[in-house]
Amino acid sequence: MKTVIFIPARYASTRYPGKPLAVLTLPDGSRKSLIQMSWEAAQSITGVDAVYVATDDDRIAEAARAFGAEVVMTSPDCANGTERCADALANSGIEADLVVNFQGDAPLTPPWFVEDLIAAMKADPAIPMATPVLRCDAETYANFLEDRRNGRVGGTTAVFGTQGNALYFSKEVIPFVDPEKMPDPVPVFHHVGVYAYRPDALAGYVAQAATPLELLEGLEQLRFLETGVPVRCVEVEGRGRVFWELNNPADVPRIETALRKLEAAVK
Repeated sequence: MKTVIFIPARYASTRYPGKPLAVLTLPDGSRKSLIQMSWEAAQSITGVDAVYVATDDDRIAEAARAFGAEVVMTSPDCANGTERCADALANSGIEADLVVNFQGDAPLTPPWFVEDLIAAMKADPAIPMATPVLRCDAETYANFLEDRRNGRVGGTTAVFGTQGNALYFSKEVIPFVDPEKMPDPVPVFHHVGVYAYRPDALAGYVAQAATPLELLEGLEQLRFLETGVPVRCVEVEGRGRVFWELNNPADVPRIETALRKLEAAVK
């Protein structure tokens, strides 16, 4: 099964313009762009045949080529990362049995999150697409609540049924849990913004217009649910790693702190 990774990247982010080229400080004091860190994280994933940066922006393309990435130019009309992956696959001549959308704003994504996702898709050919979910620890749950208290749109949460298929995704913290009755472990799952699709699922996605809940929440994966396409949630383990995406400028210090903790743990 040929598996390729696309890292969709756009410059005109509503919440954080120019986000792929945002520069983070690493524990050794060096500095790298978010898109380079994400590409390097994708390179560490096993079982993948190729990794491409998919963008419509010449600035991102130039920066990506400078650090050695292969780039696929896509239409500026792509409304989200899934549409950009579909465009990249349809118009580049690249052939794949499985396409992974690896977010360009999540350099903290451990390789095994994606490896587990690919394994789930290989194990069940009936799954049209899948995405990882990670049970929140106390720190991540507190970050979610802090963002909502401060009116920031942070990470996404997911709820799913007993068979593992998604019921809903939201930028609100769901399910609601009475703080006085919080069970252990925390019953809230952080949606990890990585997707694996079969080519037919991608083609079907772009054949549909954007759906009401997708537009309200600003979550591309809701188009699948609203049009009756099941989304398999694959629970992954953090193994002590802190996971957080760069959604807002306020997330930069969170990620830099997580990188320092990761460096200290390795030592």
